[in-house]
Amino acid sequence: MDIDILLQPHIQDFILKNENADVQQLALKGNLYPQIPLPLMIQQIAGRQKAKTKLPTFYQTAHIVYPASLSLEQCSSEQTALFKAKLLKGKYLVDLTGGFGIDAYFLSKSFAKVDYVEQNEVLACIAQHNFKVLKADNVHIHINQAETFLQNLSEKVDCIYLDPARRDRANRKVFLLEDCEPNLLELAEILLEKAQCVLVKTSPMLDIDLAVKSLQGKVQKIIVLAIENECKEVLYLLGITNEKLLIETVNLAKNETQYFSFEKEVESSLSNRYSLPQSYLYEPNVAVLKAGGFKSIAYYFQLSKLHTHSHLYTSNHLVENFAGRAFEVQAVCQLDKKELLAYLPENKANIAVRNFPMTVEQIRKKTGIKEGGEMYLFATTDYQEKKIVIVCKKINASSNLTI
Repeated sequence: MDIDILLQPHIQDFILKNENADVQQLALKGNLYPQIPLPLMIQQIAGRQKAKTKLPTFYQTAHIVYPASLSLEQCSSEQTALFKAKLLKGKYLVDLTGGFGIDAYFLSKSFAKVDYVEQNEVLACIAQHNFKVLKADNVHIHINQAETFLQNLSEKVDCIYLDPARRDRANRKVFLLEDCEPNLLELAEILLEKAQCVLVKTSPMLDIDLAVKSLQGKVQKIIVLAIENECKEVLYLLGITNEKLLIETVNLAKNETQYFSFEKEVESSLSNRYSLPQSYLYEPNVAVLKAGGFKSIAYYFQLSKLHTHSHLYTSNHLVENFAGRAFEVQAVCQLDKKELLAYLPENKANIAVRNFPMTVEQIRKKTGIKEGGEMYLFATTDYQEKKIVIVCKKINASSNLTI
């Protein structure tokens, strides 16, 4: 990629003027702009459109250059990169899978020196340009394979970070650690020799128990990170330890950060207690559910569970700071249109299905209940194996008031 062409004033002007354009329609007008390398322009316009919400610092900085869409889709968001930058700090960090450079840039705020390692020369050149624009002078570029750089690393560093590529050579998505590049299972020993701490980012699709088993006792801590109740990353902190495995869950929301942690061994030793719906209903956030803290969250908050497979909890007294959503129960009904509408004067409700034999669409078709409003319906199964619909109102997490 010729970055100098992209920085020409008339090219930059074209990108900014068309940043809200439909890039597919713009591609069809290639003959109208013979003096402009349109494929490059479309890549930059599409990049700015994606960065506007995913990478606001990059979007707001002039002369940032964007890679192909796949690299932009696979990179960390600014919010998750900032989380990692608060998690780690020290003098010297190596990012073995540099990519677009998002993690390396934000981690450079927490380290005196960062080595960015990337085998793709085009990506590395883009990252190098952007680091210069962003004045990240402590980031050093190395166009190299992760394995080779690691073998040649002569000193022990504070931290090594890597986000193994989850595409194989045929560009198919992969999730298992041994199928990603670089192969973490092959590098685990040397990683721990070369660094005080090793942080690995994986796909939320990877089974946590399988990953822990594959890494054979080298996992110190797991962090499941969600944004607005959407699981984004699972982070593994590696090290040689005999301590119990700690799992932390974090859900970054607009008005709050929900945090819950538990020990894997303790989770396995706990038992659930069950109850019919009481005064309050709780649904853990996706980070807790992904982490598998089903019994630990009930134990910590002294809640009863509705059913083994429902992952809904209940209590007679409202608990504070629950890691998820809380609701005030109004009624427990059967899936009967007349019975439900008695609690829905506007004939509206937000419907969720948890361990229930019908979909949301099927329930709406059967009852005629429209989407929206302040009421919530949870169609689920209780511990007596009865199919029920719980009518409730959501409780505001910040004030614990029913809204």
